Parts: sequence; C-alpha cells; structure tokens
Amino acid sequence: MSAVSSRLPDFPWDKLEPYKATAAAHPDGIVDLSVGTPVDPVPALIQRALIAAADSPGYPTVWGTAALRDALTGWTERRLGARGVTHANVLPVVGSKELVAWLPTQLGLGAGDRVAHPRLAYPTYEVGARLCGAEPVPYDDPTELDPAGLKLLWLNSPSNPTGQVLDRDELTRIVAWAREHGVLVFSDECYLELGWEAEPVSVLHPDICGGTYEGIVAVHSLSKRSNLAGYRAAFLAGDAAVLEELRHIRRHSGMMTPAPVQAATVAALGDDAHVQEQRERYAARRAALRGALEAHGFRIEHSEASLYLWSTRDEPCWDTVAHLAELGILVAPGDVYGPAGERHVRVALTATDERIGAAVKRLR
Repeated sequence: MSAVSSRLPDFPWDKLEPYKATAAAHPDGIVDLSVGTPVDPVPALIQRALIAAADSPGYPTVWGTAALRDALTGWTERRLGARGVTHANVLPVVGSKELVAWLPTQLGLGAGDRVAHPRLAYPTYEVGARLCGAEPVPYDDPTELDPAGLKLLWLNSPSNPTGQVLDRDELTRIVAWAREHGVLVFSDECYLELGWEAEPVSVLHPDICGGTYEGIVAVHSLSKRSNLAGYRAAFLAGDAAVLEELRHIRRHSGMMTPAPVQAATVAALGDDAHVQEQRERYAARRAALRGALEAHGFRIEHSEASLYLWSTRDEPCWDTVAHLAELGILVAPGDVYGPAGERHVRVALTATDERIGAAVKRLR
C-alpha cells in the first residue's frame, strides 16, 4: 500500500506540543492564542434552530434544502453585493477546510497540474495539491506566474495568517488575468466580515467580476462570524458550471451537510445582530492585545482584518514562541504558513476576555 500521507508535510501543530507544555506550567495557566478556534457561545437563535431540526431521520441532500439555498443566495447578494445569484450559484460544504483539502482532487487535478497559493498561506492549500499529486506553487503576485499547467488559483483576502486585504483594483486585475489564461479562481473569503482598518471586498462583487461569475468561486464559512466551527458550516458561491460539477461528485461521495446544521445556517445568515456583537468582542480583544504586544517590543504588520495579529520581534519565530511560552502564552510560529513567515508569529484573538486580560498583564 502506498502511503498518501507521505506526500504531506508534518502536521504543523505537533511541533508546538513542548511549548504548549511550558505555557501550561505557568502558575496562572496557559493563554492559548495559537489556533483561531472560537470560544464564545453559539448565539441562542442558532442553537434554537439546530434543536428544532434535531428530529431529522432521513438523509440530507448535498445541495441542501430550498430554504438553505434561499439563505445562501440572499446573504451573498445582501452582504457581498453580488447580483443575479440563483440556486445554481451556491453549494453548501461540510466546513471550509474539507473543501480546501479535497477541491483539487474533486476537480480532477493530478500529476502535471499546478495549484497556486499565496506565499504566506493557510497550509491546507498546499495539502490539497499534494493529496492529488499536483504541484503547489507559492506566489507573491499571481499575475507574475507562468500560466502553463496552472489549473487552480487560490486567493485569500483577508489573509490567514497576515490579515492583509486585497483591494478592488488588485482583485479586478487578478480576476482579469486568470480569465485571460483560463485559470480557475477560488477566493477564500472566510474572514471577510472581520475587517478592521480595511473593508474587504468579495470577488463576486460586480466591480471585480464584471457581473459574471465565469471562472470564479468564493468560499465562505460561518465558523468565525457566528462561532460555528463545531457545526462545520460553510458554502461556495460563484460559477454555476463549476458548482454543478462539484455537486455531482459530492453526491457520489456522500459529502452532505447535516440537516440540523443546514437549519442552523439559515438562522445564522438571516441575522446580523449576533455578527456585530461578536465583532465588538474581537475588536476589544484586538485593541488590548495589540497595545500589549507593541509595549513588549513587537511590531505588528498588516493585520488590517481577520482574527490575528501578524507580529515580529525581528528574531526567528521559534525563539519568539519559546519566549512567550515562558510567559504562559502560546502562539503560532510563522513558518507554519511558509518560509516567508520564519521571523513572525501569528497571535489569535480567540480567547476569552479573562484569558486575553491575563496575556495583557503578563506582556506588560
């Protein structure tokens, strides 16, 4: 048996375990700012929707209920400014990480094909390419790539890990280049509702795509905006032909969003109040952490959006990880996101107010 896992890098978080043990030994306990997992409660209206749909003995459909598709199209038009979105332009998925990891395989890519992703990036873009035997290609500016053999281009704005936002002119230029060369664009926009010093824009906005979704698909998740990481609720919106192909493949492979999660998604996308409340929590944590990090000698770069502070003390990232672990604070080493991050760490805002307060106190 050939081990598919041999194509993959080491699981990045395993290397953090010794530092996690050091941080956990702090007399006041660990402050874990390494993984961007929500810690605040799931909003009550979403919980009620999930419970009301709990009696779901039958199989759900891959495409989801008509109510879910209505919610997806409505939110895409209302929040992203997209126009003319129909049910054919949306598809629910079982969490965005599953989609990122298996998309190249579902698109039929393999040896000889190339998958491009930002040089500093969520590691699963590379994992998805390696799982199907394609070549992962990091970039600084995708329009400088050789388009030969390039089948899939990942965009990520706001960026994980840096929080950098691509502006309208950049997105328009990239989409036009990709269309000119027949390169399919998937835009990971999971942090779009968490802009702080910039207003993120979707590739589905008519200013970017010119009113047509040909060759572009946006990826959205409810994990961060609605504290639903545990629900695995995400969706795609864009090119109907691409989504129809994916829907057929996912029907055969049983990739179905559970019916109660579909109902919870409808409730979550129909309510903006809980999103604003969560934004305010993160904004307060961000301000407190940023001030404490800067006072401690860190420089914050980019970070104009998302749930992270891209931070550096101008030293190797693992030295920074070790230093903070001695203070009982665990952060993510920048080289997890590519060699270009070797002198940065990613500091997540996803801890309780009490734990954020503890980190601020220790840093100061």
